[in-house]
Amino acid sequence: MRKVNIFDTTLRDGEQSAGVNLNMAEKVEIAKQLERLGVDIIEAGFPASSKGDFQAVEAIAKTIKNSSVTGLARANKRDIDAAWDALKSSEDPRIHVFLATSPIHMKYKLKKGPEEVLQYSVEAVQYAKQKFSVVQWSAEDATRSDKDYLVKIITEVIKAGADVINLPDTVGYTTPKEYGELYDYILTHVPNIENVILSTHCHDDLGMATANTLAAIEHGALQVEGTINGIGERAGNVALEEIAVALHIRKDFYQAATGLKLDEIKRTSQLVSKLTGMVVPGNKAVVGANAFAHEAGIHQDGVLKEASTYEIITPELVGFASNRLVLGKHSGRHAFKDRALELGFELDQDKLNEAFTAFKALTDRKKHVTDDDIFAILADKQTNQPDEKQYELESVQVQYGTLNTPTATVRIKTPEGSILEEAGTGSGSVEAIYHTISKMVEGTVRLMDYKLQSVGSGKDALADAYVKINYEASESGGRGSAQDVLEASAKAFLNAINRSMVSKQPARNKVNV
Repeated sequence: MRKVNIFDTTLRDGEQSAGVNLNMAEKVEIAKQLERLGVDIIEAGFPASSKGDFQAVEAIAKTIKNSSVTGLARANKRDIDAAWDALKSSEDPRIHVFLATSPIHMKYKLKKGPEEVLQYSVEAVQYAKQKFSVVQWSAEDATRSDKDYLVKIITEVIKAGADVINLPDTVGYTTPKEYGELYDYILTHVPNIENVILSTHCHDDLGMATANTLAAIEHGALQVEGTINGIGERAGNVALEEIAVALHIRKDFYQAATGLKLDEIKRTSQLVSKLTGMVVPGNKAVVGANAFAHEAGIHQDGVLKEASTYEIITPELVGFASNRLVLGKHSGRHAFKDRALELGFELDQDKLNEAFTAFKALTDRKKHVTDDDIFAILADKQTNQPDEKQYELESVQVQYGTLNTPTATVRIKTPEGSILEEAGTGSGSVEAIYHTISKMVEGTVRLMDYKLQSVGSGKDALADAYVKINYEASESGGRGSAQDVLEASAKAFLNAINRSMVSKQPARNKVNV
């Protein structure tokens, strides 16, 4: 049974998804959960791209102990130095250096010839090897590159000290047959290929990322790069949970396995979805809400008689357990803390007190408090940074009638501690709230996207609101949770404004590997 390493790029490639805006505390929390999941390598970010990215990578490097932490770098000394400075305190630092190898990228993006690209790659790997014990080199847009040129450049970067060679399908162009043949070609034509691990990195532009990744594994890849829930640039990356479960269920065919703790998949998916604001589709493989639902009568009858008739994956395998009542209004602080630890949250005393207060307030209004409810409370408190509390919602009231214009009255606390109150109208209740808040803050706010989903089920379920705004020419996302959908919507809008206000720095460079 071959061991396939899992290289998670949720915090780098995944965070480049349109509208995703994670703060440092959120990135660290996701990294901690990826460590609990058993990820081998966590790509924490692109340190040279911005001060914020550097600080986040550095914080993750200091926090994570059981996974190797890596950072992305272009093939130049400045990027490599920045990656080393961010990662040097890590338990097991490594670096991921990339350069495009396809004719179209070399001609139009790099404006360099093949020999220049080879020289830059070799020099970058040699320089990185002086600092890092493990150096990964990626041939960006490998699937649209000339195979013989790939053989030539890979041979040389291995001589220069590369330990991992990645062949990314950067634009999701290839097919499983072609991708498998590419790995066969590299394995049979690169003379020193036995000195490195081959990695795969697939995008989902044509909906073939999972199939392509599995084809690469079948043809010799021993490292998989992807993201939780398949988030990422454009149509996203391969979903790591799909690869891990596919290898587990079909180990008879692939003869390969990961080291992931499969029962942590649901919790990891839930955390990434909540913090990024990217809702998991109901029909998403492995982690979708309908992944284990059976509507057809014939299917229901079969499952009741023998689950394996229509379920090749059990819900328990990936962490879907019965959403039992875990705590109630009479539960104490100690029991709440124990449950927080069970759910993977280690809160300091102040945040634990805030979370417990929010939990007790919820028990007064909600009869059944579930794991999902507590998870939502804990995630909000754990990942909320003090410097983000620019504006705080004090109250919101809405007057609505089918024959009247909706009117909202909002009270907020400013960063200076003063209280503002304003009223406004809109064509709907949420629009009235957003028009009102927009009048209370300096600058122009434009709503670009709004999503609402429930936490759990039932008429008393918590609401999660996600918004994307343009504030003072800067795009930002925000989220808010409450039992009332209008309160959640107001919190999300203010959260997005606050995030914009604390990120007054040049946009970081985004790359697509």
